[in-house]
Parts: sequence; C-alpha cells; structure tokens
Amino acid sequence: MLLFQLPSEAANALPTSGVTGLVNTLIILLLVATGVALVTRWLRIPYVVGLVLAGLVMTDQNLPTAIGPNPDIILNLFLPILIFEAAINTDISRLRSTIKPIALLAGPGVVLSAAITASLLHLGLGLEWITAAAVGVILTITDTVSVIAAFRSVSVPGRLATIVEGESLFNDGVALVLLSLISTTHMQGSFSLVNGVQQLFIAFVGGGLLGLGLGYLCVGLFRQLDDALSNILLTVAVSLGTFQIGQVLGVSSAIAVVVAGLVIGNLGFRQTSASIKVTLLSFWEYAGFGVNTFIFLLVGLAVEPRGLVNTLPAALLAIVAYQIGRVAVIYPLLYLLRFFDRPIPFRWQHVLIFGNVKGSLSMALALTLPFTLSDREQVITLVFSTVLVSLVGQGLSLSWLVKQLQLSKPSPFRQQIEELQLNIIAAKAAQSELLNLLEVGSLPKFLYEEFFARYQARIAQGEEGLRSLYNQRPSYKSTGLVDTDYLDGLWRRLYLAEKGAINQAIFKGLLPDDVARPYLQDLNEKLLSLKDT
Repeated sequence: MLLFQLPSEAANALPTSGVTGLVNTLIILLLVATGVALVTRWLRIPYVVGLVLAGLVMTDQNLPTAIGPNPDIILNLFLPILIFEAAINTDISRLRSTIKPIALLAGPGVVLSAAITASLLHLGLGLEWITAAAVGVILTITDTVSVIAAFRSVSVPGRLATIVEGESLFNDGVALVLLSLISTTHMQGSFSLVNGVQQLFIAFVGGGLLGLGLGYLCVGLFRQLDDALSNILLTVAVSLGTFQIGQVLGVSSAIAVVVAGLVIGNLGFRQTSASIKVTLLSFWEYAGFGVNTFIFLLVGLAVEPRGLVNTLPAALLAIVAYQIGRVAVIYPLLYLLRFFDRPIPFRWQHVLIFGNVKGSLSMALALTLPFTLSDREQVITLVFSTVLVSLVGQGLSLSWLVKQLQLSKPSPFRQQIEELQLNIIAAKAAQSELLNLLEVGSLPKFLYEEFFARYQARIAQGEEGLRSLYNQRPSYKSTGLVDTDYLDGLWRRLYLAEKGAINQAIFKGLLPDDVARPYLQDLNEKLLSLKDT
C-alpha cells in the first residue's frame, strides 16, 4: 500500500526532470523487450526479429523522453561488450584445429568480400566509392547469434560451428580496422597504400600485444580474487579499458578486446571455482543480451517506417550484393584450403553462405560512421533495412536449410553415451562445488560427506553404463553405428585435460619445464591429428 501519493492535479503539474524521464523511458523499453520475448517464444520466431518490429512500431511520442542511439555510446560501450562477450565464450583449443579456414575467411575473405560488395553497391545504387566501401565492410560482418541459434535447433558438426564462431569473432575485428582506415581516408581526403599497410600492421600487431598484456594481467589478478562480484568488476574494467587504451595508442581496439577476451576466457576462468565461472558467464550473457536488445530497439526508434519501406528495394539489392561477394569468397578460398588443410565439405560451404545473416553489430557500426560522410542518414537506413530483411528472410529459414542438408546423422550409440556423460559431468561439477564450500568453511563436514556420497553413486551408475556400452562396441561397429567422431572428441578432451594438469604443475613448480615440454609437444601433435567434432 502506498504511504504517500500526490493528488492527480499536483502530479500533472510537476515537470518531469530529464533524469526521471530517461529512467521512465528505460523502464518502458525493458517492459517492451520482455513482452517481445514472450511473444516471440510463443510464435517461435527469433527474438531479434521481434525487437526490430517493436522498435518500428514505437515512436518517440510514446515515450516520456525522446531518446536515440548515441554513436559515442555505441562505439565505446556497446561494441566492447559485444566483442568481449563473444571472445570469452570461444574455446582456443577448438580454434587451433580450425585456424586455417578461419584465417582465410576472416582475413583475405573479408577484404575480397567487402571489395566486391562495395563495387556492386557503387554500380547498383550509385553510392560514392568511399561510402560504398564503408557499407561493404559493414555488411561483411556475420551475426553469430542468429546462426548459432539455428544450430541449436538441429544437430551440426562441431567443426562447422567452430568455424562459424571463429570467423565471426575475427572478422568483426578485421572489419573494424578496415572501417577505421576508410574513415581516416575520408577525413584526410586521400589514401596512400604504404600508409594504409603501415596502419593495418600497427593496428593488428599493436592490438594483439595490448590484448595479450592486459589479458594476462587480468589472469594474474584472478588468482588474488575469490568472489564473483570482484571478478565481474574486473572483467568489465578490462573489456572497456582495453578498448579505450587501444584508441589512445592508435592500435586496433577491437583486436585488443578479442585477444584479451580469449586469454581471460581460456586461462583466467580456470583460476576460479565452478560457481564463480558460471556467474561470470551468466553476467556476460546478460550483458550481451541487453546490448543487443537496446541496439535493436533504439535503432528501430530512430528509423522512420516510411523511409524503411522506401529503401526495401535497395536493401534487397544490398543483400544480393553481399551474398555475391560471399559466394565469390567461400567457394574459391575453401577450394584452395584442401591443398594445405582438411577440406571443408561442400554442404558446409552452403551453410557458410546462407548463414551470412546480418545483426546488431552491423547497425552499431553504421551509427559510428563520420557525420561528414556522404548520404550518412540514408546509409544508416539502408543498413538497418538490410539487417531487417536478412534477419527475417535468412534467419527464419536457416534452421530449415540446415535440416535439409542433413549435415550430421544422429547415432544411437552416441545419444546413449551423451545421456550418461551428462549425468557424470553434472555430478562431478556438483562434487567440485561441495569441496569448494567445505574448504571455505561454509558447509559442515557431515553434510559434505552425505551429499558427496549421493553424487558419487550417480557417477558410479553412469560409468557402469558407459562401460557396458563400450563393451558392446564391436557389435555397434559391425552394424555401422559406431561414432568415430565422438571417439575423436573424447580423446581430444582427455589430451586437453592432460595438458591443463601439466601446465598447472609447471606453474606451481612441481615439474621442471625441460622435462614437461617434450610431453606437451607430443600431446599437441596428437591433438592436431584428431578430427575436430
């Protein structure tokens, strides 16, 4: 019950302050986003599609305070969060086995695709070359969220998912560097090939070194902190601080954040308990989700629906342009890949082309374009319209296409193993957390022993089931049901566990480096010989 309430006349007479109006506007946007989440789940359509449509329906007149996307906030706050969140969720060990196709697609692939797209946009839409080049780079970025969401609804090979995630992670950084070079050229009014190559070298090498340094510094601090809130504050400071330092030093802030995120996600999280790691990953998942939500809503508010409809033909042409650029890159480059690495199946290449969906990062980059760029407002509307059509058209049909291609066939043998393994992994994680609670003194020993024994019984039951299945393996093999990909993945996990234990022993001084290095080198060779699943 309210303890105090102003009369309605007095309440209406009070002016709404800027801060209060902004807070009320944010509350409304959060409620709209919640409603969109419920409706899209009921209709079974992508959440981001619902956000785009909600942003278009809403107008500034519906909000207490008129707000719009601020380029400075997009660049300095939203972009680092999006990039860092993707980086900490990327497994470096999986990237190593797919680094060659990822490097091809995220390096020369981005440059060639952007050049082809820009040329087609210049010819088809009459954009100036500098504007067409900027739009071409922006439209080379793939929205991994939409693609991975489609992958979750249908089984796909792990190697394909790793290539998609790795390419998206690094092509974001490459695109940001190219866009910065284009903006610099626009501001200076001229372009020098030597200076351009020099800027690219400084951006990539300097950004990589900066990310490594700050990432390892954060890993060292992780060892000193033992609570989730402090670790969250540290990762936020590192992600945003790395981006700002990169801008001050004149190196690639995006590459620096990517590298720092990879180091923290793969090394720093090992220094924490299971509960703290889950808290960190959950926080960054929420942060990425929130950023995507506000970008789609704010851009939807900023774009006039009538102008959006008028740009639909141009948006369709833009989609055709960037897909032509994608086709011209995927098939030739991945054909060349077979001469120095494992070939990529042809059906996978279809997914890499059709899964070239655009998302929030493309719109965020469009908002950071220089205000003096020719046709800037029209370009922003064009990019937004292109993203909308891409999300609706490609995003909604991607799951269907992946199912039709039948990229992987489920094995009864593998399904039974995964169910048993699920119980074992969950039980051992719970045991690890029980031990952590006991060591810090927040759990009595008698309760620890009781709960530990319960989980141990589950583990024993699961291991007995696995032993029974593997004893039947010859019969499965004779019927063609043995999943060799799974066995390769199992060996991979075991080798990685060995590497982690040895590296930790070296760090603690339990093993001399010269004794452990040959064994580690042998493990690396075994890992490279395995098939990534």
